[in-house]
Amino acid sequence: MLYGPRRDEVLRRLLTLLSHHRGALPARDADEAAPLWSERDQWLIGYGDSLLDGDTPPLAVLQAFLEARLPETFSGVHVLPFFPWSSDDGFSVIHYREVDPALGDWSDIRRLAEKGDLVVDLVLNHVSRESLWFVDYLSGSLPGRDYFIEMDPDTDLSAVVRPRSSPLLVPVPTRRGTRHLWATFSEDQIDLNFANPDVLLEFIGILLFYLEQGARVIRLDAIAFLWKIPGTPCIHLPETHEVVRLLRAVVDHMAPGTLLLTETNVPHRENLSYFGLVRLPNADLEGLPNEDRDRSSGEDDEEPATPDEAHLVYQFPLPPLLLHTLTSGEASTLAGWLESLPDLPPGCSYVNFTASHDGIGVRPLEGWLPSHEFEALLELMHRFGGFVSMRTDGQGRDIPYEINITWFEAMKGTRRGADPWQVERFLCSQHLMLALQGIPALYLHSLTATLNDLEGVERTGRLRAINRHRWHTPSLEELLDSRNTPTREVFLALRRRLAVRRREPCFHPDARQRVIPTPPELLVLERGPLADGRRLLAIHNVTDRRQPLALDALDTPGWQDLLEDAPWAKEESLAPYRSLWLVAPG
Repeated sequence: MLYGPRRDEVLRRLLTLLSHHRGALPARDADEAAPLWSERDQWLIGYGDSLLDGDTPPLAVLQAFLEARLPETFSGVHVLPFFPWSSDDGFSVIHYREVDPALGDWSDIRRLAEKGDLVVDLVLNHVSRESLWFVDYLSGSLPGRDYFIEMDPDTDLSAVVRPRSSPLLVPVPTRRGTRHLWATFSEDQIDLNFANPDVLLEFIGILLFYLEQGARVIRLDAIAFLWKIPGTPCIHLPETHEVVRLLRAVVDHMAPGTLLLTETNVPHRENLSYFGLVRLPNADLEGLPNEDRDRSSGEDDEEPATPDEAHLVYQFPLPPLLLHTLTSGEASTLAGWLESLPDLPPGCSYVNFTASHDGIGVRPLEGWLPSHEFEALLELMHRFGGFVSMRTDGQGRDIPYEINITWFEAMKGTRRGADPWQVERFLCSQHLMLALQGIPALYLHSLTATLNDLEGVERTGRLRAINRHRWHTPSLEELLDSRNTPTREVFLALRRRLAVRRREPCFHPDARQRVIPTPPELLVLERGPLADGRRLLAIHNVTDRRQPLALDALDTPGWQDLLEDAPWAKEESLAPYRSLWLVAPG
């Protein structure tokens, strides 16, 4: 499908590439029945230099912090792009096969991989203008000469879905005169031309190299925008899905047990399509792709018997819906979304999170929040010190794309303003996220209750810097060791919850999830029952007022309080933002 008459040639080159790498891949359990994940899986997200300590390589500082402060807490770590870069805090890559020397070297990366699952970004949609490929392009030399997408600036690109408000085409002076290149995200991040099979083969080689360094999870950054065809939305195109399907085939063949995670900050149904199971009708997409190009419009509407694209997708609607829930005091919208989630087949799961290095994406709210509720949420985040980044829609209008704020600051209060419940509200949000079906991923700045880094925004001129603080470890250690600091209170509470969670089989990513009907002030989830009858209730008061706790299920004796490690002393009501994990053994 991708390369038509060149397919045989490309296939031969691909097989040669795979043969070259086969002997270098680390040995893994080849048992096809080995589980992909368990309740012990929970990840930490952070930059390679989120923690700094003098002249010590920051990757080594991160390793030491994990061993000293978080032993046996996380099963894996997502080190955000650690390559030489020119902008966007790593997501404008200069050299894909090098570690930024300011962070450390490959031995530091391999040591992290030896301690647990390592998540590595494959930044394949675009590359830095400072890369050697781009230098080749400017000089007209191979291979980079044909790695980019030239476009006549008069081409009608109004159908293209934009994640930014910057110009889509960037003028570039070359030896052949000025050329206009496709740049989805910024003028420093030039999109790569995957219609050229050399680019695809190059990135398959890079992917295999990361696996050789110990990566177990490959995160496909900005994958939805990979393939470009003027006249279409250039998002979720069939060719993009075919590339994901090919990458899945490669990792399944070369390194069984490797997981693919797609990063697609879009409405939820579009996000689910990256499992390879959901067919998208045209009406579900922003823009109108040609029907004869849409996978959903072919003659065969049968879904594949097994998932054949990503193993994991992010729950992008979760952060903004949870933010709405805890600032409005009503859980019915979040509960409705959770009830809408489909049952997933074996081999598919979610990554749940509240905060990440990016902002809180608001596109996934489409269809879930009325406009007045949406505007109220944005206005509240402004009051709490946050910003809103914009994108351009098909009519050329700037519309909200993401909220830029730290998650701890976003929990500062409710629609009525700031209040004394910030820590409790914050912990309720994390408690709820940890209870959901899937694998939880916690951003380092959630663990440390980091405040808005307004100085970073001013210094860099980038709104996302508000949530990308670099801790000097001695300062962080002082906060962690001092009594009565939010950093210490949040860190210890989350570490304890994570330790409890990874011992509970009802939190297996594949364990069933059901929303128990309650008044909107409560959100109650049931996980299980398991084969032995064991089940868990995760109960959350999402308001700043004490709420009555009247659930028929709790009339059955024998409930155990996981967090107290004792029989549950029945409570008639829940304090503001109180959460419970109650288990009924089979």
